[in-house]
Amino acid sequence: MSKSYYSLGLMSGTSMDGVDASIIKSDGKDQYKPIIDRYFEYPKRIFKNLTDIRSKIKNVNDLKKYQKQIKSIEKEITIFHADSVNKILKKTEINLDFVGFHGQTIFHNAKIKISRQLGNGKLLSKIIKKNVLYNFRKNDLRNGGEGAPLTPVFHQMLGKKFNLNPASFINIGGIINRTTIADNGEFFAKDEGPGMCLIDKWIRINSKKKYDENGNIARSGKLNKKILNKYFKFYKILISEKKSYDTNDFDISFVKGLSLKNGAATLTYYTASILINFFLSKRKSKIREKIILCGGGRKNKFLVDILKKYNKKIKLIDDYGIDGDFVESQAFAYLAIRSYLGLPISFPKTTGCKKPTKGGIKVGIFKKEQILF
Repeated sequence: MSKSYYSLGLMSGTSMDGVDASIIKSDGKDQYKPIIDRYFEYPKRIFKNLTDIRSKIKNVNDLKKYQKQIKSIEKEITIFHADSVNKILKKTEINLDFVGFHGQTIFHNAKIKISRQLGNGKLLSKIIKKNVLYNFRKNDLRNGGEGAPLTPVFHQMLGKKFNLNPASFINIGGIINRTTIADNGEFFAKDEGPGMCLIDKWIRINSKKKYDENGNIARSGKLNKKILNKYFKFYKILISEKKSYDTNDFDISFVKGLSLKNGAATLTYYTASILINFFLSKRKSKIREKIILCGGGRKNKFLVDILKKYNKKIKLIDDYGIDGDFVESQAFAYLAIRSYLGLPISFPKTTGCKKPTKGGIKVGIFKKEQILF
């Protein structure tokens, strides 16, 4: 039996509402036990600062243009992550081996090999006095990959441990990403398109809410089929060109002029259509894998109801005894262990990299910063 480690994963998604933090015990291979899961909501100031800076970053030049503001926000959220870690550590006697620090994505463009996550790994390690692994996407991009998604190897382990295969794990975050695992454990993954990012943005701009809780606003609205059909044609062209996405690849201008409710309904049907397109394509296949929904979008009951009209066998990951709120934070705890051990975290069939690829930078009690690739 290989050695297991205690690792804490930190994940802040495209909703930018807060930090998911999870401690797991794992060997980075097939041993896995969740220990602690916690959520820490960003204060209004940080939420506003993050959403403001993301709205300004349209291209790589903007990263330079707003560098001073970016550095200020990066320090602010790193301290918030550190405070969150220390709050957890005060309530446990676990001797933590690693912290997997994803950071907050503000820009991702695989074509120019740049993915920018806010988060200062050195500062985090200095504050919490623990080994930190971060910057997981850089080496994948260098090796011809898209830099995303990185969670598939964790999904593969879950599928095997919980006897779920064949299965498709569909994470409905800001961007939808999917991991499909065959009976033999082989896995394939890709980003599918916008998940909750457009819906959330519409709600934030047109109301005082951060998101459409349970999809209630959209459920009370009316779908504009003409607008949906027109924009979905554009989406089909886009997916033929890319494997991973950034929230900036999509905008809500096509629903401009609609009411709050009708805009929310149309955007929700748009996100649903992306997955329905996948379901319809799978009907041609003889393989009937489980469809397992993860991510915050699984809580949008209106969205899930639409999807179940096309695939009645859809399950939430929670139905299998796995807390769906913390899959990604647990995943980055798992990736931290794999990174430390020199195991690959991305693969040709998940990100498009040339060969199984290691990743991550570690800082902490080590003598100097060490790049693990």
